[in-house]
Amino acid sequence: MPLPTAVPIVLTDDERKQLLAWSRRPSSAQAIALRSRVVLACADASGTTNGSIAEGLGISRATVTKWRNRFAADRLEGLLDEPRPGRPRTITDAEVEKVITTTLESAPKDATHWSTRSLAAQVGLSQTAVSRIWRAFGLQPHRREAWKLSKDPQFIDKVRDVVGLYLDPPERAVVLCVDEKSQIQALDRTAPVLPMLPGTPQRASHDYVRAGTSSLFAALDLATGKVIGSLHARHRAIEFKKFLATLDRQVPPDLEVHVVLDNASTHKTPAVKRWLAAHPRFVLHFTPTSASWLNLVERWFGELTTKKLQRGTHRSVRELNQDILDWIETWNDAPRPYVWTKTADQILESIARYCKRINDSRH
Repeated sequence: MPLPTAVPIVLTDDERKQLLAWSRRPSSAQAIALRSRVVLACADASGTTNGSIAEGLGISRATVTKWRNRFAADRLEGLLDEPRPGRPRTITDAEVEKVITTTLESAPKDATHWSTRSLAAQVGLSQTAVSRIWRAFGLQPHRREAWKLSKDPQFIDKVRDVVGLYLDPPERAVVLCVDEKSQIQALDRTAPVLPMLPGTPQRASHDYVRAGTSSLFAALDLATGKVIGSLHARHRAIEFKKFLATLDRQVPPDLEVHVVLDNASTHKTPAVKRWLAAHPRFVLHFTPTSASWLNLVERWFGELTTKKLQRGTHRSVRELNQDILDWIETWNDAPRPYVWTKTADQILESIARYCKRINDSRH
């Protein structure tokens, strides 16, 4: 019994041009690119068996046979995927555009932002359809984030100074990120906190009793992650100068001390300046105004808040202070330094892109 003969493939100039484009274009679907290479190989290797072509392309003989025959029957159209079975699309492009523009450019009369239900009633679609469109385009009207751009005229210089210190700290020196967490409240609930049970979260009364406040001065060692902390009843320049004296005692005397801190007035009083003049190994590096995110100790304050203060109960300031000191001691038993990765150029480029983006939005 004679073997079946492969269908001969003869290409027109236009067909060859299109197949070459499909096979070479980086953005083409890989399935279309492979099918185009199969047909080109069949046309260029006239008389060669499908098995030989399959071996040369590293695919199966059945694949070569399938796309050779499909092309012979339907030409270029035969290489495209057939429509998949299923329910036809019911939402038009115009309806999708209406959902997006309504979400971005208007608000309901009785609210500050749209919900899926209110927008569905407005545009005449189902709540599920609106929800799918929002997810597809990353729209979340219920969310709102805070932001603020620094207006510091020395913003660029200060960013380069602080980030340069993080990425390339000087030798024979310690880098300390310093700030105050002021007005920490000692709060006690008006009823006992009920413990967590299977299927029931921990429950606390919504009201509380204030027992006073405390202020924490903290210095995060950039290299080791250890924290030097000091608690005071107030957070004036007097307390800041006392904290500097604490740092002076705890840092080895043969090391320079580079301190990253914000522009609070308590950091720049004449008394503080006189103390710094008498201790020349201390070098201050100020972050730009409204740019506390540049100070790594803020990240540590965030952990203190979420892991200890947010759900803590304290009947007195003394109890609060002891709890904070115990937490610092536990932290220093296994400190975790924060690693800064972005360069100053990357930060400035990111801010420039964001400024351009919000400027182009015309809001």
